[in-house]
Amino acid sequence: MSVDPSRRIVVIGGGITGLAAAHRLVEKSQTANQSVEIVLLEASGRVGGVFGTEQIGDYTIETGADSFITNKPGGIELAKRLGMEDRLISPNKEFQRSLILHRGETVVTPVGFNLLAPSQVWPMLKTPLLSPLGKARMAAEYFVPRKQNEEDESLASFVRRRFGQEMLDRIVQPMVGGIYTSDPESLSLKATLPRFVEMERKYGSLIKGLRKKSKKEKQSKQASGARYGLFATPEAGMSDLLNTLLAAIQDRVQVRLNTKVTSLSNNENGYSLDFEGGETIEASAVVLALPTYRSAELLSSISQELSDTLKQIEYASSAILVSGHSLANIEHPLNAFGLVIPHIENRKILAVSFLSRKFPQRAPEGKAILRTFIGGAMQPEEIEKSDEQVIETALSELKAILGVSGTPEFTRLVRYNRAMPQFSVGHLERLATIRELASQFPKIGLAGNGYEGVGIPDCITSGEVAANSVWGSVQIG
Repeated sequence: MSVDPSRRIVVIGGGITGLAAAHRLVEKSQTANQSVEIVLLEASGRVGGVFGTEQIGDYTIETGADSFITNKPGGIELAKRLGMEDRLISPNKEFQRSLILHRGETVVTPVGFNLLAPSQVWPMLKTPLLSPLGKARMAAEYFVPRKQNEEDESLASFVRRRFGQEMLDRIVQPMVGGIYTSDPESLSLKATLPRFVEMERKYGSLIKGLRKKSKKEKQSKQASGARYGLFATPEAGMSDLLNTLLAAIQDRVQVRLNTKVTSLSNNENGYSLDFEGGETIEASAVVLALPTYRSAELLSSISQELSDTLKQIEYASSAILVSGHSLANIEHPLNAFGLVIPHIENRKILAVSFLSRKFPQRAPEGKAILRTFIGGAMQPEEIEKSDEQVIETALSELKAILGVSGTPEFTRLVRYNRAMPQFSVGHLERLATIRELASQFPKIGLAGNGYEGVGIPDCITSGEVAANSVWGSVQIG
């Protein structure tokens, strides 16, 4: 490594957040025409963590996110800057619907349902997901008064207050749980779905607000001729994004794998980083692209108060079983992108994504790729089992729910231990405290999925914002 630590910026963490941070630092240095040493440290043997694309025979599978949302700019804007926009594709429109398990049967999610509220009443009145009383309570939302204070509220409390318990249990909990793997009774609405808070404040009724929003979106799409739908992915798989990012920085960033930082401390040049094995390096600035509990460990010697606040953000663990099957061995038509499962169904899996329906080219003709989600905040006991037990349980559930028989052509179990932050009620207040405390250390950037959002675009934006912040704090002449 170079000998001038005043011109060195270190990014700790080689996931999508850390890669995005390193890439942004490269962009900043090129724009400023400054020679800076940028070092990316990753504790494991590969960048991207367990997230990425794998080839198993003729199957192309995803071990993490299979696409990214496009109504947040982080992913799309990065793809444009990397010159890979033309390699992005949208999901197959033929199966553009989702299913919800209801009393053991799969039911299509009502048309116009938007995560926790409907934009159309008629499909809700026809769905078997709600009883007549549940439908009446849902329709009465139009007359439920606005919340009169600004206090944070759990998602469960919000939905129960506006639509009733049945809507929460049968529709909203499984849909939101599939995104956040969390308990809606503790999930902060302001931190996760603030648009619904604003919608209630502005329109009173969410049904009314969503109907207006739906009309505006149709007009906007007609005017813009948008190429993508709500989701996009590289045609070759999500690893194409990782690999393109890595290629973009490889000549300007030192990437060190299998390098775990054990401590971070102040020194006269900025910071000292100690590695497993006894090595130490210095840096003028550091980006911590890590889970908040890991950042807390490294910051304990710099600010105990900041470290303690970061530890307050809890994480849940989950797992994904990716499996390949012959369509002849699946009774269900798989006529959707996937299936979510309400907790009240008492099943042992959270959801199943039909990857080969979303992106047909990922599986050979006559085959299917299923991605089964297990664990989360509401079923932590399911991933405390051995790999063999988790696989056996998941396949048993697939047989019972979708009629999947025979031996899979392959199985790939991926565990996400303490990987999903739980944005519990009060998260925004905790985040404000973290930001205030972190402002005392402008040469340390905090990034990751534990702050503003859990999706790929959120992580990219988080890494870029942290990179911008530390760059602005470092005087490089």
